[in-house]
Amino acid sequence: MRDLLPPAVSVVVAGPADWVGELLPAERTGLGERAVETRRRDFTAGRVCARRAMAGLGLPPVPVLAAADRSPLWPAGVVGTITHTRDYCAAAVARADDVRSVGMDAERQRELNPGVRRLICRPEEEDLCARLPAGTAWPVVLFSAKETVYKVWHPVVGSWLDFQDASVELDPDAGTFTARIDPVRVAAATVVDPPTVVHGRFAVEDDLVRTAAVLLR
Repeated sequence: MRDLLPPAVSVVVAGPADWVGELLPAERTGLGERAVETRRRDFTAGRVCARRAMAGLGLPPVPVLAAADRSPLWPAGVVGTITHTRDYCAAAVARADDVRSVGMDAERQRELNPGVRRLICRPEEEDLCARLPAGTAWPVVLFSAKETVYKVWHPVVGSWLDFQDASVELDPDAGTFTARIDPVRVAAATVVDPPTVVHGRFAVEDDLVRTAAVLLR
């Protein structure tokens, strides 16, 4: 993810030891004893990477707990994001004085069935996928980009975004995407200056799709 985010963001990608690293006591309590092994490994890698990323900013190790929707709860003055997919996990953090919000997502390339594609892709996005070069699961890239956009949007606005609430354009040559938020959702936001357009970057390597975006101050 380091290649997709600006220098103001500290990024750590999980190594083998991070999946079985040590959680802080409050994190262990928040995870619970009944968490299945996959959830435990993902949670552990995410929190270990998050603390390493905060250390990269010169910040002390503090617990990163989870909200009711499982999104990370960052300490005051910090914005951040965590993503994990099969055998891949990363965390990114920044000082809130420098960055308003940061989001990223990782997915494995795969075929999406027509029903899932209809949930994710707007008609113009389906047309875009049909025009783009073969060999990449472009609907998965769109899915990942929209997950990133949600992670940017939610900490700022405090509301959900549906997949259909963002229209995404991809530039495969530049490795960038532009997401435009539905004006109805923007108008309904109760914060000053909600995001209307999110610019991000993406990369596809082997079967791994990565996307990331920031809102700078």
